[in-house]
Amino acid sequence: MSASAVEPGRRRFLLDEPEDALVSWLAERGRPGFHARQVRDWVFERRVFSFAGMTDLPGDLRAELGGAFDVLAGKEVERSSSPGGTFKILLRWPDGASTETVMIPARDGARARRTVCLSTQVGCAVGCRFCASGIGGVRRDLGVGEVMEQALRVAAALDAAGERLSHAVFMGMGEPLANYAVTVEAVRRLSRWLGVGRRRITVSTVGLPRQIVRLAGEDLSATLALSLHAPTAELRRQLIPWAEAIDLDAVLAACRRYYERTGRQITLEYCLLAGVNDEPAHAEQLAAIAVDLRAHVNLMMYNPVAGLPYERPSRNRAIAFLKRVRAAGADAHLRASRGLEADAACGQLRRRHELATR
Repeated sequence: MSASAVEPGRRRFLLDEPEDALVSWLAERGRPGFHARQVRDWVFERRVFSFAGMTDLPGDLRAELGGAFDVLAGKEVERSSSPGGTFKILLRWPDGASTETVMIPARDGARARRTVCLSTQVGCAVGCRFCASGIGGVRRDLGVGEVMEQALRVAAALDAAGERLSHAVFMGMGEPLANYAVTVEAVRRLSRWLGVGRRRITVSTVGLPRQIVRLAGEDLSATLALSLHAPTAELRRQLIPWAEAIDLDAVLAACRRYYERTGRQITLEYCLLAGVNDEPAHAEQLAAIAVDLRAHVNLMMYNPVAGLPYERPSRNRAIAFLKRVRAAGADAHLRASRGLEADAACGQLRRRHELATR
C-alpha cells in the first residue's frame, strides 16, 4: 500500500492504483477492459478529471466510477507566479499534509521548454542548512499518484495557456532516492502516460550511493543530478547533515558507475551561497570533480529563505565563479534566476503558507 492510499470508506485514488487495477475492477463488473484505456486517455490526454465529463463511456459506468474512484486527491491551496512565467502550486492532501510543485519555463534555442519540478516527500529528512524543505523534517513519503497529480495539474495549467509540458525534474521537496520505488514508477508513468521523454526527465539526489547504483540498472535513460553544493567533504558536512554518514568519495564513485552503465552525463547541482561556497578555490575544486566525472555543472544563485542565515551572491560574483570553473576545464553554466516572486525554491511557498496560517 502506498503512502497516499486512501482511508477505509473513502473512494480509491485512481492515479495511485497499479496500471492494471482499473482493468481488473471493470472485469469484476463484467465491463470490457478497453474502458480503462478510455479513462486514461481522458485523464492524461484531455485533462478531464471528472468521470461525468468522459462522454464516450456509458452513463451508468460513469456514475459507478465516480462512486468508486477520485481522479485527483489533492486540493490546490495557493498558486504563486513570477513575471518570467514561473509558477508554483501548493497542494494539500487528504491527511492535511501539503507539498509544492513548480513549473519552470525556459528555451532550447527556438523551442519552448516547460519543466515540472516534482516533490517526492512531505518535507525532507536531508536537512540541508540553506533549504526551506527540511525545516521541520520529513512527515512521510508521497505515493506515485500524488507525484503524478503534481505533473497533471501543471500540464493542465500549461494546456490552458496554449503550451505543453516537455520536461520533468525530481528536484522538489524530499530526497527522491529515499522514496525509491515511487520515483522509479513515476518516471515510467511520466513517459508512458504524459509523453515526457525519459531523456527529458532528471532525478536529483543528495547522494545515496547504493540507490544510485541500483538506479543505473533500471533502464530508465533519465539524467542523474547530484546535489553537490560543496566541493570538499568537510564543507559538505557543514551544509548537508546527511553527508556526516555518507562518504563523498563513495557518492562520486556511484555517480561514475551510473555514467559508465548508462552513458548519461551526470549533472552537478551547485547552489552558490555568498561567502560560503563561492570562493575561487571552491571553483577550482568543483571543476576538478566535474572533469573527473565528465559531468556538467549547473550553478544556481541562492533564493534566500526567511530565518536562515545564508545570502545570495551578486551576479558579478556568480559569473566570476562560472568563469573560473570553465577555465579549469569543466563544462558549466549559470542557471537563469527564476521565480523569486513565486517562492520557487524548494519548500518556500509551503513554509510561507504555514507561517501565515499559524
